[in-house]
Amino acid sequence: MTREEKSRVIEDLTAQLAESNVVYLADISGLNAETTSNLRRACFKAGIQLAVVKNTLLEKAMGASDNDYGDLPSVLKGNTSILIAENGNAPAKIIKEFRKKSDKPLLKGAFIHQAVFIGDNQLDALVALKSKEEVIGEIIGLLQSPAKNVVSALKSSGGKLAGVLKTLSER
Repeated sequence: MTREEKSRVIEDLTAQLAESNVVYLADISGLNAETTSNLRRACFKAGIQLAVVKNTLLEKAMGASDNDYGDLPSVLKGNTSILIAENGNAPAKIIKEFRKKSDKPLLKGAFIHQAVFIGDNQLDALVALKSKEEVIGEIIGLLQSPAKNVVSALKSSGGKLAGVLKTLSER
């Protein structure tokens, strides 16, 4: 790879990192061709970009990026694949699903909205993260709940009140 090609790759990676707030680093080495193809297909369906990158080029791109990746460049050893997504827990769910069948892919680390997660032991915590849409849905549900309770109480009370008034008027 020539210096121009390397600098072009670094620029492309830096642009991708700048556009995304969700970056996962994983080790997919050792997967056979069929499993790798299935992983790529699952990532594509979930809207996740999966690419195998050179560690030194990714480290330089992280350094050139405006984001603070903290200790994340320290995990750039061995084979590294980068997963870029819009949804914070989508790559973790894909990795967890594939781990049911084999011991790979291994999570090296993740950068999600300024938070850095390092190590494969963080996978369950990342799967449990809620997406922006899920959080908004829960908030709306919580806000609607008291209003629904008041409306249903008024409806049921209104029926009881009418029954009481009818009984009193008949006496």
